[in-house]
Amino acid sequence: MSTILKGMPGKNLILVTGRTHPKLASDVADQLGIEVLETTAYDFANGEMYVRYTESVRGADVFVLQSHADPINKSIMEQLIMIDALKRASARSITAVCPLMGYSRQDKKHLGREPISCRLMFDLFKTAGADRIMSVDLHAAQSQGFFDGPVDHLIAMPVLVDYVRDRFDLSKVAVVSPDAGRIRVAEQWAQRLGGVPLAFVHKTRDITQPNKAVANRVVGDVKGLDCVLVDDLMDTGGTIAEACSVLCEAGANSITVVATHGVLSGPAVERLKGCGAREVVITDTVPIPEEKRWDGLTVLSIAPLLASAIKAVFEDGSVARLFDTYPAHHGQGFLFA
Repeated sequence: MSTILKGMPGKNLILVTGRTHPKLASDVADQLGIEVLETTAYDFANGEMYVRYTESVRGADVFVLQSHADPINKSIMEQLIMIDALKRASARSITAVCPLMGYSRQDKKHLGREPISCRLMFDLFKTAGADRIMSVDLHAAQSQGFFDGPVDHLIAMPVLVDYVRDRFDLSKVAVVSPDAGRIRVAEQWAQRLGGVPLAFVHKTRDITQPNKAVANRVVGDVKGLDCVLVDDLMDTGGTIAEACSVLCEAGANSITVVATHGVLSGPAVERLKGCGAREVVITDTVPIPEEKRWDGLTVLSIAPLLASAIKAVFEDGSVARLFDTYPAHHGQGFLFA
C-alpha cells in the first residue's frame, strides 16, 4: 500500500503523525486506503525533539495528525516541529489535524491579567507554517476566528447520536446538558433524537480554581426518563459525577454519559465508575490506555469522520456537506465522503 493518495494531476495526499496517538492515524490511513508516512522522531537527553520525514513531501498536500493529549505540551510542540519541517521541505499545503485542540478551554478572559491561550495556540500553528486547521468539537465554535485561514470544525455528534439512537426507546429519553453553557448542543441532540425532552443542570463554578464545579439542581423534568448527559470533554470527571448525582435525586430512570473527548485525568476513572451512570460513551480523539478502561466504558472510532473530512479537503469538496447528508445509520467503517 502506498503512502500517497493521488488526486487530480499534480495533487498528492500524504498523512503523517506524531507519537501521541499513532493508532488513530493508522485507522484514518486505512479509511483513506494509504499508509502513514514513516517519520524519524526521537528525544534528546534534555527533552528537545527531533523530527525528519523518510520520504520526499515536495509538492504534496500533507495532513499532520496529532491529538493534544498527555503529555500535552510535548504533543503540541512535536506537531509544531513537524509542520516546520514540512514547510522547509516544500510541501504544497499543510493541514494541522488536531482531534483535540489543546488549551481550547482558555478561549476568553474571566479575570484581569489572564491569557487567552486558545488564541496563542492558533497563532503558533500559523507561525509554524500550517495553512489550515482541522479539529473536532472545539470548546467554543467561535474560536475558529482566532486563526487567519480555513478551520474545519468537525462535530462528533452524528457518530454519538447514531450509537445512542439504537439503544433506547426514544419515547422515554431526555437529553441533559451538564451546564447552561452547553444547552445549545443539547438542543441539537434533542432535535436529532426526534424532539425528545430537554433539561440542564444548574452549575456554579469557582473560576479561581481549576476543575471545581458544583451542580445544584436540574432545570426540566427528568423523572422516570432515561437521561443522555452530553458534554464535549471529560477531564477529571467532577462536573459529570455531580450532574449524575443531581439527576438521580431528580428521579432519572437511568443515565448514559456521552462526550467527544475522554481526557480522563487524575480521579476521573474512579469518579465515573461510581457516578451511577449506566454507560459512559466517548470517542477516541485521544488515546485511552487499558488502565483507564472499564466494563461501563464504550469508545467509538472517530477515524471515519476524520478520513472523510481529509478526503473532502484534498478533493476541494464540502466538509459541511458531510454532516448535511449524514444518514440515519452508517454502520462500522462508513466513509462520510
